[in-house]
Amino acid sequence: MAVAQHPKPANLCRPSSTEPEIVDAPVALFLMADGKGDPNNSKDFEHAIQALYSCAYGLKFLLRKRGIEFRVAPLEGLWWAPDMRVFSLEKKGAYHWTLMITVPDQVTGADLEEVREQVRRKRPSEALEHVRLIRFHEGLSAQVMHVGPYATEGPTVARLHAFIHEHGYTFDGIRQKHHEIYLGDPRRAAPERLKTVIRQPIMRA
Repeated sequence: MAVAQHPKPANLCRPSSTEPEIVDAPVALFLMADGKGDPNNSKDFEHAIQALYSCAYGLKFLLRKRGIEFRVAPLEGLWWAPDMRVFSLEKKGAYHWTLMITVPDQVTGADLEEVREQVRRKRPSEALEHVRLIRFHEGLSAQVMHVGPYATEGPTVARLHAFIHEHGYTFDGIRQKHHEIYLGDPRRAAPERLKTVIRQPIMRA
């Protein structure tokens, strides 16, 4: 059985928790779903996660039938606000987000539609209808690992932003969206042991 390779190098998801780094994130294929509002009390956020994972596991089983094996990747999120002053104050009700899961390059739009129809029969939802397949290129970025609860990310994010500016880079927060990769499962891991990659796409100042 062939093993599908995700296009992102493994070290892109294992940065240091002490020293930010600059990386070049390559093109990758993602399942994506969009929404807005506070993730802590948004049903849309919960439904989007369910829809993405349903499609990702459906694709895993579909490709397995073709002799291609892959492991479902961690959940990721892009975050921004039309007014980044609101974002900086963590007024999460105004947040916009795109949740996403990377999938192998062998996945096609026809595969997604086949899986969507299967999931629709078992667990129909509005979120399922909005899952899309997108080739996404993030490019030059700075990143660092945050260890601990999601609610304590603030100082880690501030440290990453300081590193960016100190090295002659900048970002507008909208075109270059705040990016998080969730390596831990909050349902199983203790909050203090959760690991989240905090990534910020950048450009020269």
